[in-house]
Amino acid sequence: EVQLVESGGGLVEAGGSLRLSCVASGYTFDDYALGWFRQAPGKEREGVACIGSDLRTYYTDAVKGRFTIGRDNAKNMVYLQMNNLKPEDTAVYYCAVDPLLDVAFKHYGSPRSDYEYDYIGQGTQVTVSS
Repeated sequence: EVQLVESGGGLVEAGGSLRLSCVASGYTFDDYALGWFRQAPGKEREGVACIGSDLRTYYTDAVKGRFTIGRDNAKNMVYLQMNNLKPEDTAVYYCAVDPLLDVAFKHYGSPRSDYEYDYIGQGTQVTVSS
């Protein structure tokens, strides 16, 4: 059974930083793109960042220059370093695994809100206070 477990969410003041981590079990995702999306109350899902199996990274415009995505294949892990957080970054953040996620980012800037990811985690809450 494939499981994705996120950690690292929490409450932080505007301008602060958080680092989200996601560890996968039950499968080795070396050949998959890994990513993060978020969903705020009353809003559609938004793809945030992606890293391909070739280590190319992609970000939605709203987080460029502030967020950094990385992966550690030896640990089957993807992380998201979030700096200079803003109140509008408040959302539940989910890690996702999908073989074509990097293609979606490359061609459309961010996946559609109804994009069907192969695997997603349970989510971790990020709250940024003003």
